[in-house]
Formats: sequence, structure tokens, C-alpha cells
Amino acid sequence: MANDRVFTLHKGVEIPDIGFGTWQIPNEEAYAAVTTALENGYTHIDTALAYQNEENVGKAIQDFNISREKVFITSKLPAQIKGYDVTLEAFGETISNLGVDYLDLYLIHAPWPWDDIGKDCTEGNIESWKAMEKLYKEGKIRAIGVSNFAEKDIQALIDACEIVPMANQIPFYIGRDQASLLQFCRQHHIVVEAYSPLATGQILNNAEIKEMAAKYDVTPAQLCIRYCLEHGTLPLPKSTNKERILENSQLDFTISPEDVQKLDAFEDIRAK
Repeated sequence: MANDRVFTLHKGVEIPDIGFGTWQIPNEEAYAAVTTALENGYTHIDTALAYQNEENVGKAIQDFNISREKVFITSKLPAQIKGYDVTLEAFGETISNLGVDYLDLYLIHAPWPWDDIGKDCTEGNIESWKAMEKLYKEGKIRAIGVSNFAEKDIQALIDACEIVPMANQIPFYIGRDQASLLQFCRQHHIVVEAYSPLATGQILNNAEIKEMAAKYDVTPAQLCIRYCLEHGTLPLPKSTNKERILENSQLDFTISPEDVQKLDAFEDIRAK
């Protein structure tokens, strides 16, 4: 099942090695999707204030017959929110939406606002991070991290703050292995979470992917998600389809080093 194995963050918190992503799942569909994920063994649920589905993600977890400490919940500080007090306020909103007393992982969603990608928000990120350090020390968050951060963005936090980010959630899939960033994160013991492991579905009809998946008697989606694990990253597949939700967690196979190398040579299908 999806919760058989874990990654260990550098402060000792264990995180299930496959997460259920809820990006682009509307609030009205989130309850059923998260319930299905929990029914199929997922114990790691990823959401964000910006997804506008925290209420039903939280309700699904509360209504399911599972204790809070057995579910790993991640949410994120909206990308446009930069600063100390506003971070504390946004965290309070997330906790209220989810109906929980604490988060297992809280991430800065991006180093810049989505409508101004590349903007230098270093000072704002540092202030937000210091607020998250406070929440961490108070026990309101078990682990803190970032998302979509490049090396320079992470280094700025390391240079100015007390706690090195414990996770960095980035787009990672066949054709986009982000080797330099992955190596940087490894050097700093930062777990890399792989969102969009299926390249938002665009890679699943690739003939070579289909052929290799058939070789292992798995689906193209399973091959793509397993690829993330082979690189030591934590995949966050998303689906609202019951069969695919189950399928995405069934990864009890390995890809040979030779085939991993072939997959590494793919070009980014989404860049074309």
C-alpha cells in the first residue's frame, strides 16, 4: 500500500513515500477524492490554501476512520504572501479550514507570486520563514519546507535563518529531472517532493513510455511514478478516478539502471 515506506526529514519526522496530490481538484470533488485515497491506503495528503479545497480535504480526513496522527497533512503558504505577520495569519486560516490543531508539513508555495514569476522576494521569504520557524518551535507544524525554490532561493534562507528547509516540492518527471537542484537538495539533506510526476498526463501516451511500461507489466503512470522513487524523490500523483488512485500506489517493482538512464535522456514533453 501507499504507506508502507517513508522518507525521513532531517529533523527526524517520517513522511510516507507517496503522497496524494489535490492540486486542480475543486473543493466539491475533494471530499470524495481524498476519501478514496484514504480507503486505498494513502496516509499522506497534500493540499494548499491556494487550491481552495482545504475545507473538504480536512472534512474527508475527519470523517474517515483514522486517527489524526496516522495521516500526514501538508499545506502551503500562498505564493503572494510574503512577511511575518501575514504568514501567521495565513497559517491560521489553513488550520481553521482543515479543522486540525497542527500540520505535519507547511511549505512556502513559491519564492515569488504566480503573477510575477522571477520577482526578487528574498526579504519577504526570509520573514515568512522566520514565522514558520516560530510555528515549528511551538509545535504547530511538525516540519517546514518550500516549494518551487531554486538553489539561490534556498541558500538565502539557509544564510539568514536558523532551520534549513526540510523539503522542497518541485515539478519532477521524466524529461524534467532537475539534476542540479536535486543534487543541491541532497547536499543539504532536503527531501525533494515530485509534483506533476505524470507531466500533467502529457507523457502517458508516449510510445517509448508505453513500450517500457509493458516490459515491466505496469501502466505508463506507474512507470512514471516509480521513476521519481528511483531518483530518491517523493511523488505526489493526483487523480479523482478510483482505479487510478489505487493504481498509482501500486509500485512494487523497480526500473533497471539501464532503463532509468534511457528515461533520463528524455526531453521535457511540456517544453515543446
